[in-house]
Amino acid sequence: MADLGPQALCAREPRVPAERLVAEMVPPPRFDSVRFDTYDPDPAQPSQSEAVKVLAGFAAGLGGAHATGAGRRRWFARTPKGTAPAAPRGVYLDGGYGVGKTHLLASLWHATPAEPALKAFGTFVELTNLVGALGFQQTVQTLGGHRLLCIDEFELDDPGDTVLVSSLLRRLVEQGVALAATSNTLPGKLGEGRFASADFLREIQGLSAHFRPLRIDGQDYRHRGLPEAPSPFSDEQVAKAAYATDGASLDDFPGLLEHLARVHPSRYGALTDGIAAVCLTDVGPVPDQSTALRLVVLADRLYDREIPVLASGVPFDKLFSEEMLNGGYRKKYFRAISRLTALARDAKPLVSQ
Repeated sequence: MADLGPQALCAREPRVPAERLVAEMVPPPRFDSVRFDTYDPDPAQPSQSEAVKVLAGFAAGLGGAHATGAGRRRWFARTPKGTAPAAPRGVYLDGGYGVGKTHLLASLWHATPAEPALKAFGTFVELTNLVGALGFQQTVQTLGGHRLLCIDEFELDDPGDTVLVSSLLRRLVEQGVALAATSNTLPGKLGEGRFASADFLREIQGLSAHFRPLRIDGQDYRHRGLPEAPSPFSDEQVAKAAYATDGASLDDFPGLLEHLARVHPSRYGALTDGIAAVCLTDVGPVPDQSTALRLVVLADRLYDREIPVLASGVPFDKLFSEEMLNGGYRKKYFRAISRLTALARDAKPLVSQ
């Protein structure tokens, strides 16, 4: 048995300095050891093997001096004002859930021949949070000397974020920073069916010009040959496991959702510092979209850190309403379901049989 009782995420109110946000722009722990040669392409999906070859060449081409200095690769050479670049300044990995896009993006980060301080890796949300913490100009100065910026889960659900990130990436491209991103939608298709704003669509089109799309087909590897997600356990089983697991947390799900509203999403990673397993009782459908989007961010941070999630209540595929799953943020919700399901499998051994 654990020496101490479980912690409560609801009792935590982390404060994260801006310097930590920058220092943590590296692949998450789940992807510390991934490399191109540890990616397992599906033989039935040749686009997966092709993606490995293209990205390996992309990484090799980023060697030598920084792109603003001598020895830069032609793909990322500056062009005179008014002259269109000869080729895109980045690679965009497009594919469905669980085809290994983040694995490949992290492998690109690891394979790029530059010290970690000259490479940045973060989700789209983390990038916008960085701008919020540092300010736009300071973010440009901080990232402008980098060799590579990797952006995972590139999603433009808000016109304001679209303008912000589009402007940031244009400034970084001007300074010679190479770009790589993942998403579940082709760059020219982002935002379709969500907003009709001409300004929004114009920003999307301009942003897509920075990337060479690279399609990755396949099935969600998290469900490839794996058992179905375990059914939720009872409140008693979850509580018992929490007390028996060193470093576990134990929270009532409705209370945790309320707590997430009081903590900025940029701090959700710090919220889970030192947690070995998250135990939740009374899991139920989320009440509204704002709450659902906060839960998506928490699910991403838990998945990044490989923290098992043991729960009672409804299964994770019942968290979001049909209206949510058919709406503009559906890709976020399906990603959260996929990731929480994987973490629920990881948590099954915590329950004594």
